[in-house]
Amino acid sequence: LFYSLAYVTTNGVLFYLFKFVIGKPGEFWIAGAVATVIGFVTSPLYPILNRFIPRKVLFALGQCSMILAYIIFIVAQTNLTLLIIGLVLFNINFAQLVTVLSMTDAIEYGQLKNGNRNEAVVLAVRPMLDKITGAFSNGIVGAIALVAGMTGSATAADMTASNIHTFELLAFYLPLACAILSLLVFTFKVTITEKKHAEIVEVLQAKLATGEAVDVAVTPASDILTTEILAPVSGQPLALADVKSAAQPQGLPGVGFAIRPSDGRLYAPFDGTIRFTFSTKHTLGIVSADGLETIIHVGIGTVNLRGTGFTTYCQDGQVVHAGDLLMTFDRDLIKQSGYDDVVVTFFTQPGRVTAHTEDWSTEVQHGQSAMKVTFK
Repeated sequence: LFYSLAYVTTNGVLFYLFKFVIGKPGEFWIAGAVATVIGFVTSPLYPILNRFIPRKVLFALGQCSMILAYIIFIVAQTNLTLLIIGLVLFNINFAQLVTVLSMTDAIEYGQLKNGNRNEAVVLAVRPMLDKITGAFSNGIVGAIALVAGMTGSATAADMTASNIHTFELLAFYLPLACAILSLLVFTFKVTITEKKHAEIVEVLQAKLATGEAVDVAVTPASDILTTEILAPVSGQPLALADVKSAAQPQGLPGVGFAIRPSDGRLYAPFDGTIRFTFSTKHTLGIVSADGLETIIHVGIGTVNLRGTGFTTYCQDGQVVHAGDLLMTFDRDLIKQSGYDDVVVTFFTQPGRVTAHTEDWSTEVQHGQSAMKVTFK
């Protein structure tokens, strides 16, 4: 909220800066050109930088750049070259991307804490903030123009030292304070980092496997039902207990199976509906037409890849059919990064499962029967 208020307000007063302070309204196009060019550069640059630099640091660097820009705006006066440098620094900011990603990661935290994924609610916060700041900034910009005498037929020649000082105080000092507050709030109050989110996802997956984090939206069936689970990938089938890692040397918990894949394509194991996909793309939830909720996740430790190497072909709420392509993943990248590419399938409500039988040999092809599950 603080960042958006500063950013939108400043963009709103730039025309007044060029017209009434610099006296060159015809040069206002420079502000739009700088914002466009820097935007095209910084957006694709973010995921590259984020591989090596935590997003909290990127946010801090962006805010420091914004703060420095305000200092330049204040001292530059009518120096157009300095103002252009300030505009460049002002637009080098990853705050919007970082905010969206932090909110997205909070979805898994909410699911871990209360068993529900409130994606619509969480992601609606950002556009709500945009509407709030849009309304406030419109009022602020109008008030600045009125108080500083930048209305009607006034020109740069009509501006007194008092007018300019009033403009700078409201147009730059106030947003500067918001930029500083934004940095302080994010630094000390936002605790979901990439590392913390990876820990949340690992704990969430373990609780889903044991039925501790049940999605309450799934209503248990009133009758005993049997669902045939098809192999989501081709490869070598394994029992969950045989999938061992440093974190779980005794093997994975829960009811389900794993497959060590021979390629990087993952398909729907039955007819059903996509319930959710993690922001890191390596995990998805799918519920069968008869109510068996299933989690499929690719790899051990792959949450740390933050979605790199994964491409999804489905979205939340989508109805899919057995054999539909849901995801592709880069096995070579997973292994080169030091992670296991094993594909794990398990059921989030193991207490409902009354019986299950494996139906595989030493190798299985996607689409072949892998397990029959009887549940209530």
